[in-house]
Amino acid sequence: MAVIGFEEKLWAAADKLRNNMDSGEYKHVVLGLIFLKYVSDSFQEKWQELMEFDPDFAEDRDAYMAEGIFWVPMNARWSYIAEHAKTPEIGKVVDTALDEVEKENPTLKGVLPKSYARPELDKRILGEIIDLFTNMNVGGTEAKEKDVLGRVYEYFLGKFAANEGKGGGEFYTPKSVVKLMVEMIQPYKGYVYDPACGSGGMFVQSLKFVEEHSGNKFDISIYGQESNPTTWKLAKMNLAIRGIESNLGTKNADTFHNDLHKTLKADYVLANPPFNDSDWGQAALIEDPRWKFGTPPAGNANFAWIEHIIDKLGQNGRAAIVLSNGSLSTKLSSEGEIRKNLILEDLVEAIITLPDKLFYTTGIPVCVWVLNRNKKHKGKTLFIDGRKLGTLINRRLRELTDSDIRKMSDALSKWQNGEDFENIKGFCMEATLEEIQGHEYVLTPGRYVGIEELEDDGELFEEKMERLTTSLTKQLKQSKELEDEILKQLGGIGYEL
Repeated sequence: MAVIGFEEKLWAAADKLRNNMDSGEYKHVVLGLIFLKYVSDSFQEKWQELMEFDPDFAEDRDAYMAEGIFWVPMNARWSYIAEHAKTPEIGKVVDTALDEVEKENPTLKGVLPKSYARPELDKRILGEIIDLFTNMNVGGTEAKEKDVLGRVYEYFLGKFAANEGKGGGEFYTPKSVVKLMVEMIQPYKGYVYDPACGSGGMFVQSLKFVEEHSGNKFDISIYGQESNPTTWKLAKMNLAIRGIESNLGTKNADTFHNDLHKTLKADYVLANPPFNDSDWGQAALIEDPRWKFGTPPAGNANFAWIEHIIDKLGQNGRAAIVLSNGSLSTKLSSEGEIRKNLILEDLVEAIITLPDKLFYTTGIPVCVWVLNRNKKHKGKTLFIDGRKLGTLINRRLRELTDSDIRKMSDALSKWQNGEDFENIKGFCMEATLEEIQGHEYVLTPGRYVGIEELEDDGELFEEKMERLTTSLTKQLKQSKELEDEILKQLGGIGYEL
């Protein structure tokens, strides 16, 4: 069965749990089961392989660890869980299984949800979901196509984010936005860092990029940090389910006040920090050495994130950061001065504005800052206006298509490499430092790219003006005649205005 059918069917089953708990709770219930199925399938596949080779090796933990496969005890294997799916004790069976997996695999300590035995969780529905997993053949000999369950996990993260909306979607950056950012900085080899990593989507897409371009995923080292404890667990599970080794610290922690990677110098940074965070604890960080371009204001953390990220970049490091559009033009407090200093230090490689309605948590349009410590085009910045791109998938949500992403990333790539790049009015334009200074260091792309030129239809301006004026006069006359007729009809039925 196609994976999308599996995803949708599982989602429909999971949705039944909403009668008993809120979205935030059942999110962890379902994602915990996906994770358990994944580790069991991966283990079972390797176990079968070893049994055929030499049964003595089947219980050798090193054989599993060498391939990044978690050790799964007998009572945590999916076959055991499936046998108990219809029993009243299934909640306790699942809790015990997750607990045993944690005990046997220290990197998962404190990560997995263990609340399946609680009375308010309908055990009949829990059993149905387990049966659904069991009957959809996503494991066994095909577990190496682990991306199946990985994609299911990602699909669910997106669905939960959409359902929770402003109340809980902060853990998820839309896939199309992540893909654009990854294409912009192309993390082939080195350290990749995300200081507000949410559920880990930036890392997943980075590894996909490497694999799609015939690279080696072992050339990438993942570092991240997340302040929300439940989101930190989601990220750990999301990366584990895809076999991605990472260092997200031993716990959740606030990036500004407890940097878990103090000595890290990253080759690539990808980040979607909270927009316009007004409560980031500036008072305790006034003298922080990260503020080399000015102290960020207490009421907005946008430039605190930018300065933290620049501090983390190595000498050839590049970054892509999603921020609200206000960061491009604000002059409140110290923000205008910090932006000016970043420009004068020649750190801003490109600015891309995006359309509205891309995020579950907010409908505001956003922008991507591309920073580079070693720009090829010194003293120049590329501006891309992508506000007209994207496709509405429903009334409140838009998505960037692959062609949208390619159009923007190709423009940046061609500009960087000097390959057939050309300024396109209304879309992309190179600007010099002098031009940016002329705009008082405001970085809004619309100021630089101008308005898209309309295709010349060959009609002289005077002729077109006369034609349009005649047409408008005719329409106004028809409008007046229609208004008079309406008033006449209303009068005929005794209605007075």
